[in-house]
Amino acid sequence: MGMVGCFAAVDRATLSRLKSDPDLIDAYLHPDDGDSDPPNYIDVDKAWHGIHYMLTGTADEGTEPLSWAVLGGEEIGEEVGYGPARFLEPEQVHSIAAWLPDDTVFKSRFDPHAMEKAKIYPEVIWVRDGNDALEYLVENYRELVAFYKSAAERGDGAILWLS
Repeated sequence: MGMVGCFAAVDRATLSRLKSDPDLIDAYLHPDDGDSDPPNYIDVDKAWHGIHYMLTGTADEGTEPLSWAVLGGEEIGEEVGYGPARFLEPEQVHSIAAWLPDDTVFKSRFDPHAMEKAKIYPEVIWVRDGNDALEYLVENYRELVAFYKSAAERGDGAILWLS
């Protein structure tokens, strides 16, 4: 199974409601007792950590706004998988969308040996799978870019979590 990076865009009113009552987070992120996904949802499978690394050059930090894209945001509510969910304000989503690099720049940051050394999840694939691992990252990165651009166009914030 493993850890999957999940993202849901939320309008200002919904974000405000969830922030004021964090007990609503789990039900919002897992509607129909977990049988459905929340509105405007994507996941980037297990590529989340590799995408973060390629955006920031670090395993868990980096420069804003790119460091917000996968591991950013303020924690909200109780654990919903691997830790609590985190939220981004609409202004942060807009900044991320504006700063995400194109595919060429993103691909140029792929360094499988450095990723293995930095213990980027899932550790075993970077050197072993090489170009296939890169294509996996790019495919999921494109979905993340589309997610942030659509959310920014709507003026949405976002909720991020590892499931």
